[in-house]
Amino acid sequence: MTSRPDPQPFLHELVTTLRAPAAALSGADGQIRPRGAQGLLVADVRHLSELVVLVDGVEPEPLGHNQVSADRARFVCAVRELGDPIADPTVRLERGRLVTPHRLAETVRLVNDSRQPVRATVRIRLSCDLARMATIKSGQPTSAIAPRCGGDSFARWALGSAATTVKSDPYPDHVGLERDHAVLEWVVALDARSSAEIVVEIDAASDTGEEVFVAPEPLGADVRVTSREPALDRLVAAGLDDLDALTMADATAPDDRFAGAGSPWFLTLFGRDSLWTARFALPLGTDLALGTLRTLARRQGRKHDRRTAEQPGKMPHEIRRVPTGLADAKTLPATYYGTIDATPLWISLLHDAWRWGLPADEVRPLLDPLERALEWVMVHGDADGDGFLEYRDESGAGLANQGWKDSGDSIQDSAGVLAAPPIALSEAQGYAHRAALDAAALLDAFDRPGGDAAREYAAAMASRFRSAFWISDPAGAYPALALDGTKRPVDSVASNMGHLLDSGLLSAKETDLVTARLSRLDSGYGVRTLSADHPRFNPLGYHTGTVWPHDTAIAIDGLARTGHPESAAALSAGLLSAGNRFDYRLPELYGGWSAEQGPLLDYAAACRPQAWAAACPVVLLRAALGLTADVPAGRLEVRPAKEFAAWFPLRVSGLRVAGHPLSIDVDADGHTAVHTDAPLRVDMP
Repeated sequence: MTSRPDPQPFLHELVTTLRAPAAALSGADGQIRPRGAQGLLVADVRHLSELVVLVDGVEPEPLGHNQVSADRARFVCAVRELGDPIADPTVRLERGRLVTPHRLAETVRLVNDSRQPVRATVRIRLSCDLARMATIKSGQPTSAIAPRCGGDSFARWALGSAATTVKSDPYPDHVGLERDHAVLEWVVALDARSSAEIVVEIDAASDTGEEVFVAPEPLGADVRVTSREPALDRLVAAGLDDLDALTMADATAPDDRFAGAGSPWFLTLFGRDSLWTARFALPLGTDLALGTLRTLARRQGRKHDRRTAEQPGKMPHEIRRVPTGLADAKTLPATYYGTIDATPLWISLLHDAWRWGLPADEVRPLLDPLERALEWVMVHGDADGDGFLEYRDESGAGLANQGWKDSGDSIQDSAGVLAAPPIALSEAQGYAHRAALDAAALLDAFDRPGGDAAREYAAAMASRFRSAFWISDPAGAYPALALDGTKRPVDSVASNMGHLLDSGLLSAKETDLVTARLSRLDSGYGVRTLSADHPRFNPLGYHTGTVWPHDTAIAIDGLARTGHPESAAALSAGLLSAGNRFDYRLPELYGGWSAEQGPLLDYAAACRPQAWAAACPVVLLRAALGLTADVPAGRLEVRPAKEFAAWFPLRVSGLRVAGHPLSIDVDADGHTAVHTDAPLRVDMP
């Protein structure tokens, strides 16, 4: 019998409270138990694996919880063994949770609503394994380590340079340090109709060589949306709250903000995730884009390294910071470059941020990294000289697939045969084409050479793509998912084609064909990653049938920009329906069933929140408003699409263009008013 790997822990029933780089994951009752992914995780290390509260030796019974904000949660439980001898509970335990960048503060409040005094022992059990994220994600078992007394704290765990300490107010009546856990006890005496609080603080510390900090200012705090569709308003508010909580910076430049990809698995800098998130969020201002561009440029590849996949000009895939003493040779390198798409996406983000008003003085220092990135796209990214971007894991220990669909079975043909490397993804060619044109525009605008060569590359790419990627089946023509190592088209019908809509690679007729195919991939809640007609379609397959909100948002944006607002509105309505199902906090991905097949189900191991999912609502607003900016040309365009009329009247305030506030009002009839003091000509219907 073939052995099965340890299962990845499920997340869908857990409550996540976070402020990057920290996240606390617990059950819906507030208890953090030593199982799965539960715990306090900070910068890829679990600093607390258990925080269980008991009253007189019994776990209180959960009544409910609410997510107050991304970094705060509240849990309420009944203590049925205490209080008045009636059927209704009269004593309850309330827990308020606050997560800050390196701390979990848990306020435990015992409330006596009975007519008599009560006396109880509140006991909190804590344990810690200081396990690495890679170990947790793989489902491997971990062992709690022994607590010690230390400094001004009464419990401390340490391994290598990572340490966890515990304090409380008031000080416990009893502290017990056992082999694998610590126990804190308080004897609480309450008069009738009274309460008492205990505050426990868990602090995480480690030395990774490059500390990660939270950005100093909130993101999108001034944005307000009021529409005829309450789900839209709530989706935007929740997404911006999560995006703020996911925002990070590094010690080398703490003012340069970027979005950590997602909690808990990817709460760090990820090339493509952070770039797409910043691109989605441009109507909120250019600060996030600038921080992301700078943070990645500081790590731009300088040499050829097979182990890390580094190449000159290449942007990294992910950065992991591991405390000394916790290293694991089986994981990817701390700075890993195995991505085919981050580099062209970096170029296009710089271009788009410039169009949204990134000042010339901020653009100029990034032109040298731009030229190096363009050289990578045109030279180093094309390993065999056929004119396409392609990837192969040269190390044998990296990612087999290096596009956004980076799971091992994501690139397969219509018979289910996995593509052999080197693999040229369709969307990567679209990114390269768009990046070349974007680079040319920037180089021309700043009087730098190279624009003509970039445009020649783009024209040749368009011709090559049309010849090599377009194929047909009984439903008509469509672009292949990829070319395999023999240059054979990988003929699966997949969502990747939606990324081509805004690439400039498609003619008007080809855009219509892609639009029609996307409608067939629509589950009613967004675009499936793989056609339901595929023999290996799996509605719970990571990249083989699920729906990813950011993937659908990219398609929505492309449809809106290429004259297909009806299709953009239909997909947007699907994301709103999914938002209703997930309490307006869109997960990384979810099941690819249609509404007719039953309820929308979780992908149980999905990150939630995930940065590019959190930023999706901004894309919906941009599509509905027909909002585009070209600050260098002195123009702002606002052309609301009647296909989104179900959302009108729609008022959006707190946006930014060219560093100036921007508000837009669309009434029920589609009449539009734009308010900004930016020195721009506003084009409206």
